[in-house]
Amino acid sequence: MAFIINYDHCLCCGSAAISKVLTCTDYTVSHEQFDVWKCSACTLRFTQNVPAAAYIGSYYQSSDYVSHSDSRKGFINSIYHIVRKFTLKGKRNLIRKVTGLRQGVLLDIGAGTGAFANTMQHAGWNVTGLEPDNIAREKALGKYNLRLAELGELESLVGETFDAITMWHVLEHVHDLHGYLEKFHQILKPEGRLVVAVPNYTSYDATVYKDQWAAYDVPRHLYHFSPKSMEVLMEKTGFMLETIKPMWFDSFYVSMLSEKNKHGKNYFFRAFWNGFVSNLKAFSDTTKCSSVIYVIKKK
Repeated sequence: MAFIINYDHCLCCGSAAISKVLTCTDYTVSHEQFDVWKCSACTLRFTQNVPAAAYIGSYYQSSDYVSHSDSRKGFINSIYHIVRKFTLKGKRNLIRKVTGLRQGVLLDIGAGTGAFANTMQHAGWNVTGLEPDNIAREKALGKYNLRLAELGELESLVGETFDAITMWHVLEHVHDLHGYLEKFHQILKPEGRLVVAVPNYTSYDATVYKDQWAAYDVPRHLYHFSPKSMEVLMEKTGFMLETIKPMWFDSFYVSMLSEKNKHGKNYFFRAFWNGFVSNLKAFSDTTKCSSVIYVIKKK
């Protein structure tokens, strides 16, 4: 079927040395199953037989998809909002640190309901936010009076314009992986920074939950990155990794969602324990954190 994409090579490095490793369930919307494959060359994992970009929208239509709905319904979403107040400040401070700027020009891709874009605007940054989901854009306008543009506006951006480009758990959703990164290379200033946060399937909590690890989130997550695959991808698109930062809260959040996938309910204490152990194992090696932030610069 034309609206389903079947890959015969790795989307990161182009290798044909790919094979199936897992079958995961879409616990959020459809309850359909999707295979996850792995490249033995660069270690990227990716979801096989995914809907094409024009057809995947229905898989995002759920009140449980908090980045679009901004829902506070349920224990997990309530925790998400409490933690977000803290992490937004951390993200703001990170952007200041890696760019060396108190104020600058920022592009936020996949801005969701606008929380981060709003934080940076209040910090004095000139922010352009792009978001494909019209419901999320409406919520950003209503909540923050923030006008986010449609994702198609990316093509109209020209020149070395931005001091920072951010993607907070967005790159794993992008169908045109290399096309986006090539565009970012064009519009990022020579001393600018690309900041990408994604789940890390080499983490301890991913190993514990296996196919029920919530961060596989098929079919919305098209790719499942390891630090090695991210390094290869950036090298191929004119970038280089500068540093890797941990996202300590994600291990707890993902473990809670994974417990719900596994048992149909939230086993808070078991999730907390698995998240704690995951962070403990990553304490001396950030590349093992449940989610990581890659700070990237031009070669």
